Amino acid sequence: MSFEFTLLDALQALRCPVLDALAAFFDQAGAHGEIWIAFTAVLLAFRRTRRAGLAMALALGLYMLAGHCALKPLFARPRPCDLRPEMLTLVARPHGWSFPSGHTSSAFAAAFALWLQNRRLGVPALVLAGFIGFTRMYLYVHFPTDILGGVALGLALGACGSLLADKISNKWAKRSEVKQTV
Repeated sequence: MSFEFTLLDALQALRCPVLDALAAFFDQAGAHGEIWIAFTAVLLAFRRTRRAGLAMALALGLYMLAGHCALKPLFARPRPCDLRPEMLTLVARPHGWSFPSGHTSSAFAAAFALWLQNRRLGVPALVLAGFIGFTRMYLYVHFPTDILGGVALGLALGACGSLLADKISNKWAKRSEVKQTV
């Protein structure tokens, strides 16, 4: 843990008004996955991007089950801001456990599912997911290993969400073909 605190403390030297504002914004926008849910809803609204939206929705749902409901209580890891309450935090201290980072897990789950379905939209989504992971350390609310765990979990769940979306979409397509031949 001392290595992790060393890295977190070093990130505090990067503090500036622009990064502070961006980190606080993404803290709020990602608190319950709002940014990813909104993007998912937009993609689901259009036929051309519906499969990508479905993949993202499934990946986010899988995160809620695996990450939020199972892994966080299982590991029950305290946050760095709770272990060092004297550190200045730019946002309200989050409730709940630290490992894995929920913001990071859900961001990478949604972004990777999207990337697997649509590279053009997925690349900027993955960049945003990476920035969100960075902000969690910048805000002193997650350890680096929380972020790495979140990235790994998110990538795995994004892949699962994409595979499930493909299976569901293929099943719908086959049903549609059968109805058209009847």
